[in-house]
Amino acid sequence: MSEMKNSKKDTICYEAHDNLYLNITNKCSADCTFCIRKFQTGVYGYDLRLSKDPSLEEIIAWLEKYELSEYGEIVFTGFGEPTLRFETLLEIIKWLKSKGAYVRLDTNGHAQLINPERNVIKDLKEAGLDAVSVSLNAESQEKYDRICKPKYPNAYLAMIGFTRGAIDAGMDTRMTVVKVPEINIKKCREIAFSLGAGFHVRG
Repeated sequence: MSEMKNSKKDTICYEAHDNLYLNITNKCSADCTFCIRKFQTGVYGYDLRLSKDPSLEEIIAWLEKYELSEYGEIVFTGFGEPTLRFETLLEIIKWLKSKGAYVRLDTNGHAQLINPERNVIKDLKEAGLDAVSVSLNAESQEKYDRICKPKYPNAYLAMIGFTRGAIDAGMDTRMTVVKVPEINIKKCREIAFSLGAGFHVRG
């Protein structure tokens, strides 16, 4: 695999776990108390702070430097919520699928609230998205609002709805939680399984 820690420029692409990760925005629709951005500047030795949102052309230019077939997944994640850049997200998914890549979106599940004029699940499916990983992060709306501090009302229900939609659309879907004392991991696992999603605990 290529070694591209573009340390003197904004880090748009970075490698870990045999995957290639995309950092397309630092903006988010939540302000989680446990967010890694509150404690460090990046992960895996990469500084993920962006000076600006990279353009579609800049993102594709970076992707063209990698041999995409070497990676198990190309993953939208990074230091922000990718669906805040929904049009750009869709275009990159289409481009990646044209190259034969397996594409996953890591998301807080607020996409429909962020983009109310769109049918976000339909658009993501038609673009070719293969998998989604949705941050559940709480076993109740009350706790979710308290520790995730979403910018939209009813964000917890919207996140659950997004997960159901992704499953119904045939995407490989899992829900995740961060391992912190406030979160009841057992109850979160039960919620994920009741929806038909997989479940993963993040460090």
